[in-house]
Amino acid sequence: MENIKEGKYIYGIIRSEKSSATPMEYGRIGIGERGDKVYTINYKDIGAVVSNSPVIIYETRRAYMIAHEKVLEEVMKQFTVLPVRFSTISESDDDVKIENILKRDYVKFTDLLEKIEGKKELGLKVLANSEEAVYKHILDKYEDIKTMKEKLRKLPPEKNHYQLMKIGEMVSDALKNEKERMKNAILDALNPLAEDVKINSNYGDMMILNAAFLIKNETEPAFDTAVKELDNKNNGFLRFKYVGTLPPYNFVNLVINIEGD
Repeated sequence: MENIKEGKYIYGIIRSEKSSATPMEYGRIGIGERGDKVYTINYKDIGAVVSNSPVIIYETRRAYMIAHEKVLEEVMKQFTVLPVRFSTISESDDDVKIENILKRDYVKFTDLLEKIEGKKELGLKVLANSEEAVYKHILDKYEDIKTMKEKLRKLPPEKNHYQLMKIGEMVSDALKNEKERMKNAILDALNPLAEDVKINSNYGDMMILNAAFLIKNETEPAFDTAVKELDNKNNGFLRFKYVGTLPPYNFVNLVINIEGD
């Protein structure tokens, strides 16, 4: 069996006055289930969070993704982290090679760290509780749909085909309008508390909003309160799935050039 080359898996970049001193260690939690030690390699006031790893392409399997995120979450307990793209591996296992990357891209890393310093990503998904609740809401609000539905009850089945199609189109349009209205109402309440917002694609007809918010640490309590107030206001109709604290994946897409490292 051919021997696989060993390199360094890079999880993220941090900045700390401590990083120029003794490298920090985070335990044997490295990706790949080998029990590799996670530690920092430092240059000036920044450091790369790394572990030993075979030079392979890690598939986007759940176990690997969780291992990558677990390291970042552990580091985030102490430092602001620039998350590096999943499966970024230096083809050399020499710490000096990683230090050279930090030296080469020092200005880029420090500029990005300054952008997210003292901030965190919070995720929010908002979904309608049920199709029945949405349909009832539309019937209560849209009188024309309600009226046509009442008329259909008086028609024999063989004569209501066109009307059924028409109601389906009207409900579809109403659903689209209501989702947009509710999404905008939620964003109007939360945007003033965020430094940046990323709207991601919805999945499923019942999803109203799928967003990430970049929040200052000191603003987090006010943001939490605003989300709770929205949840209470829409209790029984909308469901708020609130996730934090996350590495700022949606606001920093850090790709490191490891060629010639």
